[in-house]
Amino acid sequence: MTSSPDESIRPFRLSIPQSDLDDLHERLDRTRWPAALPGAGWEYGVPDGYLRELARYWRHEYDWRAAEGRLNEWPQFTTTIDGAHIHFAHLRSPEPDATPLILTHGWPGSIVEFLDVAGPLADPVAHGGEAADAFHVVVPSLPGFGLSGPTTEPGWEAGRVADAWAELMRRLGYDRFGAQGGDWGAAVSRELGRAHPDRVTGVHLNLLPGAQATSEPTEEELGALGPEERERALASWRRWSAWMGDASAYALLHATRPHTLAYALTDSPVGQLAWIIEKFREWTDSRELPEEAVDRDRLLTNVMLYWLTGTAGSSARIYYERAHATGRAAAPAEPSTTPTALAVFPAEIQVPLRHKAERTENLVRWTEFDRGGHFAAMEEPDLLVADVRAFFRQVREKDAG
Repeated sequence: MTSSPDESIRPFRLSIPQSDLDDLHERLDRTRWPAALPGAGWEYGVPDGYLRELARYWRHEYDWRAAEGRLNEWPQFTTTIDGAHIHFAHLRSPEPDATPLILTHGWPGSIVEFLDVAGPLADPVAHGGEAADAFHVVVPSLPGFGLSGPTTEPGWEAGRVADAWAELMRRLGYDRFGAQGGDWGAAVSRELGRAHPDRVTGVHLNLLPGAQATSEPTEEELGALGPEERERALASWRRWSAWMGDASAYALLHATRPHTLAYALTDSPVGQLAWIIEKFREWTDSRELPEEAVDRDRLLTNVMLYWLTGTAGSSARIYYERAHATGRAAAPAEPSTTPTALAVFPAEIQVPLRHKAERTENLVRWTEFDRGGHFAAMEEPDLLVADVRAFFRQVREKDAG
C-alpha cells in the first residue's frame, strides 16, 4: 500500500440534514408490509408483530438528534488512505503515557459498538480504574461502512484494511500500538498483528476467525485432546454445523451478490432494520429479544449509520472481497508472532478451540466469561474493558521485564 499524497487529517462533526430524517419518516409511514404467516416465530425470520412495533418506535419515539449528540462527544476526523475516505474517532487519554489502541468493529456493527468502552479505556481514573491502564483510543469506521463509505473500488478485504490502519496510526504519531476487535474487526486486528509485528504490541480479540471446528471431529482427533477440550470440540462442531445449515444465508448472499441485496436495503428502512436486527437477536446473549442484551435506542443508532449513509451494499462487499481474494489476501496466513488474547463469550456464534488457536496465534491470554455474546463491547462493556486492561498490563510487564 502506498501513502496518499494528501495525508491531511480533517476535523469532522456528524450533522445529518433534517431532510434525510424527514425522508426516513416518510418511508416508514409508507412501509409496504409482507403478508405474515399466522403463528410463525423467529424461525421464519423477524416476526411481523415484533418488527412493526420496532418500526413504530423508530418512527415516533427514537431520537436521532440525541444519538448524534452522543456520538459528537467524541472528537472525530476524516482522512484519505489508499484512495478510501476514512472516518474515525480519536480519544486522547489525559494520561501522557497511555498505550495507543485501535478498536475495530464488524458487520452488522459500527463505531456505536464502542460507545460504552472508549471512555473507560481512555480515562480509567474517571471510571474507577488506574492511570497505568490508560489508552489513547482510535475508533475507525471500516472502509465501506457508515461514515467511511461507500468505497469506490474493489479489494477492501481484511488485509488491506489492516494496512490502512497501520498507516492511520502512523499519521496520528503512534509508532507502536495495540489492536482490539470482534467479527470483521477481529480479522483486521489479527492481520494487523501478523503483518505488522514490529509496530503492534498486542492483539486482543473477542472472536478468532478459523479457530472453530469446521468438520466433525474424528475419534483420533478427539483422543488427542483432554476432556475439557474434547467437549469443547464437539460443542464447536455442533454450533458451526447449526450455523452453516440454518443461519449462514446472509453471508453467502453478501459474498456472491452484495449489490443485488443493496437495492432492497437502500430503498427500504424496514428492510435494512430487519436485516440487521435479526443478527442482534441471534448473536447476542438474549433469550428472545435483542433488547434483552443491547439497549433498543443503541440498536437503532447502529442501524441509522447504515441507513443514513446508504452503505448496505458497500459494507456487505467485505464478504465478497474475502471470497474472491487473490494474491496475498488469498494466501494461507502465516502464524502471528504478536502477543494475542482471546476473550471467549458463551453466546458467540463460534466456539473457539484453544489447540487450534495456538497453531496460528501467539496466544498468551485466554479468558472465558459466563455471559455475553458476539457484540461484547455492547453487551458486557465492563467485562471487555477489564480484560483489555489486564491483557495490555500483561504485555507491558513482559516488555518491561
